[in-house]
Amino acid sequence: MNDLLQVKMDITYTPYADREFEVLMERIHPPRVCIDNDSYPDCTLVKVDSANKHGMLLEIVQVLTDLDIVISKSYISSDGGWLMDVFHVTDHHGNKITDEKLMHRIQRGICESRKIRPSMNQELCLTKVLTDQMTLEITGIDRPGLMSEMSAALTQLGCHVLSAVAWTHNGRAACVICIEDTPKTGLHINSTRASQVQSQLENVIEAHHHDNELRSVKLASPSTGQTDSERRLHQLMAEDRDYGECCSCSGVDELDDLYALSPCCKEQKKKCDAIHVRMESCKENGYLIITMRSRDRPKLLFDTVCALTDLQYIVHHAAVGSSGSTAFQEYYVTRKNGTTRYSEAEKRRVAQCLTAAVERRISQGLRLDICTSNRTGLLSDVTRIFRENGLSITRVEIGIRGEEALGTFYIRETSGEDVSPRTLERVRQEFGEAGIVVKRIFSNETLEYEATATEDRPRFSLGNMLWSQLERLAYNFRPIRS
Repeated sequence: MNDLLQVKMDITYTPYADREFEVLMERIHPPRVCIDNDSYPDCTLVKVDSANKHGMLLEIVQVLTDLDIVISKSYISSDGGWLMDVFHVTDHHGNKITDEKLMHRIQRGICESRKIRPSMNQELCLTKVLTDQMTLEITGIDRPGLMSEMSAALTQLGCHVLSAVAWTHNGRAACVICIEDTPKTGLHINSTRASQVQSQLENVIEAHHHDNELRSVKLASPSTGQTDSERRLHQLMAEDRDYGECCSCSGVDELDDLYALSPCCKEQKKKCDAIHVRMESCKENGYLIITMRSRDRPKLLFDTVCALTDLQYIVHHAAVGSSGSTAFQEYYVTRKNGTTRYSEAEKRRVAQCLTAAVERRISQGLRLDICTSNRTGLLSDVTRIFRENGLSITRVEIGIRGEEALGTFYIRETSGEDVSPRTLERVRQEFGEAGIVVKRIFSNETLEYEATATEDRPRFSLGNMLWSQLERLAYNFRPIRS
C-alpha cells in the first residue's frame, strides 16, 4: 500500500475553450488596425489590437503577405487572451505604404480574417454549387518531367487548369491544382468525373514509385479548399515528411545550435548563411524559446508562423528583425494543449520542421516569368518544352488574370546544373513559336535577396527590448490617417 501511495502522478491542465465565448469576444472586441506613417521615416507601422485566438497571428501575416507587403520587423505579444502586434512594413519596392486604397485593404483584410467562417455543412453546400471546378492535391517523389506528364494527362481528359502551385524539397514534390472542365467536353465535374481525373493522375504518379514509397493524389476537402495554397503546400510537404533530412547549422556566437546535425567550421561561422535554430525550455513559465537565424527574404515570417501553427504551438511573444541580409527570429511558445514538458526528440522535430519551412521557398535555378492568352493546354505546352530541352522544374506558380495567364517557373538542368545560355535561347524560341511571351528572366545571382544598405546593429533579444517597445506602442494607437 505504501508503494502505491508513493507512485508519482503527472497532472496536466488543459485550457478550456468555449467556442461560443470566443465568438462573443470577437463581436465585443473586433480588431483595431492602425496604420502609422509618422513614427519612422523609412517604413510604415501596422498595429493590430484584438482579442486573440489560435491562428490569429498567421491570419494577420497572411493578409500582409497576400498584399505583397514586405515585413522587415515585428513585435508580437498575445498573453492573457489579448493580442497586440506591431509590424514594420514596406511595399515590394521598399517604400512606405502611402496608397490609401492599399491601407484600406490592409485594415479590411485583417478585420475580415476574424469573421466567423461557415460551418462544414455550409461549406459543403457552397462546394456543391461550384460543380464546374475542383482542386487536386498531389505529393510524391520529385523527378524530371513529372509536372509535364500530369498537365498532359489533364489536357487529354479535357480539363482546363485555372491555377497551379508546386514546390520541391529534399527529393519530394507537392502540388495544388485547380481545374475545370472545358466547354468542348460537355461534362460537369461530379463524383464520377472527379474519380476519373483522380485515377488518371494516380497512374501518372505511381508509374515511377515503388509500393512502399509515399505518394498521394486526392481531392481537396471543403475545409482545406478554403486554405491559402501556399500554406496548404507547407502542410502537404510536412505530411509527406520532407523535413526528415533537414538539419540546421551550428555555431554562430550565442546561436550555437544544440540540435544541429551538421557542424559548421569556426572559420565559416561569420560567413555562414545556413539556417540556425536554437531551442531552450523555460521552466519558470513553461515557454519553449525558439531562436532562429537565416538569410533574410520575403515571406520568411509567413513560412515560420505556418510551421508553428500547424505544429499546434501558440506564439505568446516574438520579436523578428534583420541586420543587412541576415534575419533573426525569437519566439516564446507553448503547446496548444497546455502541457509544458518538451522532450529532446520533440525539440529536434520542431527544429527540423522550422528548417524545412524556411528551405522550401529558397529559390533554386533560373526564374522565368511568362505571360500569354489563357487557353486550355497551356501548362502542358510550357512544361513539355522544358522537359524536351532537358530541364527540371523546381517551383511553379501559374494563374489567370482576366483573359491572360501569368506564370513563374524556376528551372534548372536535370543534372542539377544551372541552365546554359544555349538551352535558354532554344526555350525562348520555342515559347515564341507557341505564342508564349517571356516577360522576365532572373539569373541565380539576381534571385538572391537584396537587403537595403543599413548599418549593422547589435542583435536583439526579446527580453531586452520587446516590453519597452510594446509599452510605448500600446498607448500610441491612432486611426488611419486620411
